[in-house]
Amino acid sequence: MSPTFAELPLRKSTIDALHAHGFLAPFAIQEMVLPIALSDGDVIGQAKTGTGKTLAFGIPLVERVIAPKDQEWESFADKGMPQALVVVPTRELCVQVAKDIEELAGVRGIRVLAVYGGRAFEPQIEQLQSGVEIVVGTPGRLLDLYRQGQLKLKKVARLVLDEADEMLDLGFLPDVEKIFTSTPERQQTMLFSATMPGDIIALARRFMSQPVHIRTQNNDDESAVVSRVEQHILRAHALDKIEMLARILQADGRGPTMVFCRTKRTCQKTADDLAERGFKAAAIHGDLGQNAREKALADFKAGKSDVLVATDVAARGIDIDGITHVINYQCPEDDKTYVHRIGRTARAGAHGIGVTFVDWDDMSRWSLINQSLKLGLAEPVETYSSSDHLYEALNIPAGSTGRMNQPKPAEKVVAKAHPPKMKPIAPPRTERTRTRSKKFKES
Repeated sequence: MSPTFAELPLRKSTIDALHAHGFLAPFAIQEMVLPIALSDGDVIGQAKTGTGKTLAFGIPLVERVIAPKDQEWESFADKGMPQALVVVPTRELCVQVAKDIEELAGVRGIRVLAVYGGRAFEPQIEQLQSGVEIVVGTPGRLLDLYRQGQLKLKKVARLVLDEADEMLDLGFLPDVEKIFTSTPERQQTMLFSATMPGDIIALARRFMSQPVHIRTQNNDDESAVVSRVEQHILRAHALDKIEMLARILQADGRGPTMVFCRTKRTCQKTADDLAERGFKAAAIHGDLGQNAREKALADFKAGKSDVLVATDVAARGIDIDGITHVINYQCPEDDKTYVHRIGRTARAGAHGIGVTFVDWDDMSRWSLINQSLKLGLAEPVETYSSSDHLYEALNIPAGSTGRMNQPKPAEKVVAKAHPPKMKPIAPPRTERTRTRSKKFKES
């Protein structure tokens, strides 16, 4: 039987903070990582997306950091210097991880700073100068601040690389290596990744000390996509996709939904089309400014919008609980992208639905994805927005149209005909009138 957090050797403030946010017992990756991480061992954690990796490294960081309200603070020599560093691939994930760690900090006064691009340097520099214990950042901005001398890494004792495979996909390997070499007093390194490509293994060999490789995988769930995701692959016509999408978004039980597109242009157009049809949709892609991206994500998390249309890069690492449907509006480029997209649903033990539209031009691409992941879904069913099997398979109410709350046609109002306005007819001029007029003119 799995232990609860209260039974683990954690500070009371950490346990209270976990309980306050609804975390009573650890997930599998947390249960396996925590004993090693709390004893300062190096860890390579390999687990599918949505299995609770953030807490697996967040709890040990919070436990090991010396905070301003701790008894040891008075004798601590490096006050205000970063003691722990978490490196993540995207801005959205940076904000999210910093928030999660901040929630664990409890009442000890631990200062957590999110450092990422798209924001002004000055506020981040001010916070660094006033002192922080844990820094969470993207590689580019971290190195910019380090080169400016604003971010001091020489006292960082614990380094975490989160979503390492995605970071390498985005071309951050040289930056990551520079960050590793800039932390000479590192006592512990934790690396988390969904997959283990050769570059990650090489990183581990160079910069980690006898790491313990922890891999969580259910015996009955050997596929890359978790079995809790109900997958539907539909052959769709490009001109009918938006109609199919609008009907799927009206399915019974449909909650927060993510729609993935390959291009920024298609992403924005799809979001605009859905909004015009009455859906609460928002877009997140690389052409949007950082403020717009953060607002779209905040609105989605707060429930102000329930459809988030995103490109792959913009959505990397987004972790939002409760997503019921993931819809691939455009077929993914490869099997890794498919796993990443579908992994946005069925998180933390929940169930979800994944729908993929495969255009006629994408059949060869889908065939490779299916073979690589051994999905057994080689022949997508030819489907249109009017197909009966679409309604049955996805539990769409009969009679659903391509619009939400479609207004009834307005009744025609027949205007009553009014006679045209006539100029008043002047009375005939009498002899007396003519005589008076003549006298008036003479006078």
